Amino acid sequence: MIKARVIVAGITAMVLVTACKTNDIRQNTNKKEVVSENKVVVYQVFTRLFGNINTTNKPWGTIEENGVGKFNDFSDKALHEIKDLGVTYIWYTGVPHHALVRDYTAFGISNDDPEVIKGRAGSPYAVKDYYNVNPDLAVNPANRLQEFEALIARTHKAGLKVIIDIVPNHIARKYEGKNNPVGVRDFGANDDVTVEYKRDNNFYYIPNTPFQIPDNDVPLNGEKNPLVDGKFDENPAKWTGNGSRKAKPDQNDWYETVKVNYGIRPDGSKDFPELPAGFDKKSYQEHFAFWKDKDVPDSWKKFKSIALYWTAKGIDGFRYDMAEMVPYEFWSYMNSAIKVKNPNAFLLAEVYNPNEYRNYIRLGKMDYLYDKVETYDKLKDIIKGKSSPDELSDIQKGMSDIEHNMLHFLDNHDEQRLASSEFAGTPEKGKPLMVVSTTISTSPTMVYFGQEVGEPGNENAGFGKPSRTSIFDYIGVPNHQRWMNNGKFDDGMLSQSEKDLRDFYKRLLNFSIKSSALMGSFQEIQSVNRQNNAGYDELLYSYVRWSNNQKLIVVANFSADKTSEFELKIPADVIAKWNLKDGEYSLTDQLYLEHKIKLNVNNGEGKAKIKIAPSESFIYEVK
Repeated sequence: MIKARVIVAGITAMVLVTACKTNDIRQNTNKKEVVSENKVVVYQVFTRLFGNINTTNKPWGTIEENGVGKFNDFSDKALHEIKDLGVTYIWYTGVPHHALVRDYTAFGISNDDPEVIKGRAGSPYAVKDYYNVNPDLAVNPANRLQEFEALIARTHKAGLKVIIDIVPNHIARKYEGKNNPVGVRDFGANDDVTVEYKRDNNFYYIPNTPFQIPDNDVPLNGEKNPLVDGKFDENPAKWTGNGSRKAKPDQNDWYETVKVNYGIRPDGSKDFPELPAGFDKKSYQEHFAFWKDKDVPDSWKKFKSIALYWTAKGIDGFRYDMAEMVPYEFWSYMNSAIKVKNPNAFLLAEVYNPNEYRNYIRLGKMDYLYDKVETYDKLKDIIKGKSSPDELSDIQKGMSDIEHNMLHFLDNHDEQRLASSEFAGTPEKGKPLMVVSTTISTSPTMVYFGQEVGEPGNENAGFGKPSRTSIFDYIGVPNHQRWMNNGKFDDGMLSQSEKDLRDFYKRLLNFSIKSSALMGSFQEIQSVNRQNNAGYDELLYSYVRWSNNQKLIVVANFSADKTSEFELKIPADVIAKWNLKDGEYSLTDQLYLEHKIKLNVNNGEGKAKIKIAPSESFIYEVK
């Protein structure tokens, strides 16, 4: 969800502990889990926007005015083209049924109050019913779950795996589990609402105090709605999703959600069994065995049931929103249960505190975390002229033990679009960032739909503002729509520059998922070239990647206006590791297979003359 990166201090105290110090490299010690032999590429789609061909784009527009995409829009052809882009997983964002402003009472769904909803289409992170899916996404809302199950099957048939969201930290203010499996009671059904906290309450309460609507802008831009009356029935009030303990949240709080209680007392102390020392080195099987006979808070059980419900339906993994606001002991409990059912499950967490990365990976049994505050932020600063590329080397060194676990991205639903003026400015300027983000580590790469055709996120959808593609309203995504070409998915309406950009992404991603070197070793050669190479310009960055059977040299030019000519130096220790004898070797760029130069090794050191254009990158393979 779009959110402030500063978490309420009292809640932060609940979940932060000292980071563990272990010596594992690229995999959890003693887990005996082999790092994948191939790169993983995740394609994130905002599901209700993907298939929408309507181009009206009226701010605050209804479905009838602005249109909406459906599960069925992911046709066999669409999925084939996504797979062909070089994708291995699709993250269908916004699938669980969340609060929204539309009348679905004919299907047994209650109306939601616009005063506790963001936008008209609603936040996908204010989930209303975890055991069903968003009715907006179905051709027939009565069969919405069956339509999504058919999409899961279609996606698997296309050779792709499926990820959906789970948001354990918070749920919609008006959660209604209309589709709970037998034996599953609704959130809060058994809560003691007379007290602020009790371990097995699902929520935190403000006893004897009713909830008050925050002082927001007028809901729905002033449109009349019978539920817009300045009131919302919640008595006693619950803590808000971001941890606010006010009965009347601030308009910047996550007022559309309520905080879930995981057995963390209001003073931040833990009211559940803690993992013994040394569990950072234990396997998920050992974590699962640990929790088998433990008495845990009710919210833990509820979310484990949700995760296993979707796992049983064929979901291959989950992206966890704001995972660091939930204690890692819970993640150990739930993730180990998921892994026992599906050892290959893809578990991705949104965590922004670098001091906590290793806890959520090793103790919380996460596979991957967002590499946001390190690599993403640095790349953004570089392209905006605020930082030097040299600092990328320190980031890689600092995360060498967990580099495989830190998923890389340049675009997602929370962030400003890569091609927007607030970020790279043009999609072409984003190319060297994409090459570095994709090839600098063994971690997965994520692409947000439309990124590959230069979507700048310029639309004013209503609640959501430009530079991000709105996640709160019904809107069309123009560059992406041109690629869709009214459902033909054939590039038919793209400009030549957009076609060229998509071709670049296709080449890069397909190379990445087949390259053994990108799952092998990394060494920066930036410092030796920066210190000893007068022609090595300020916005260049270089490094090497290798495996037993492939050797790569990556050079990126972050400058958008300067062509650089220089002699790249490959230091003696790299030449020795590669077992290269003195002589001449051929270097061929693997992106376009057209650019070829020579590497000359003399006295155990390598040199290659390079000319690189603005925003250009080379991935040279040594032969």
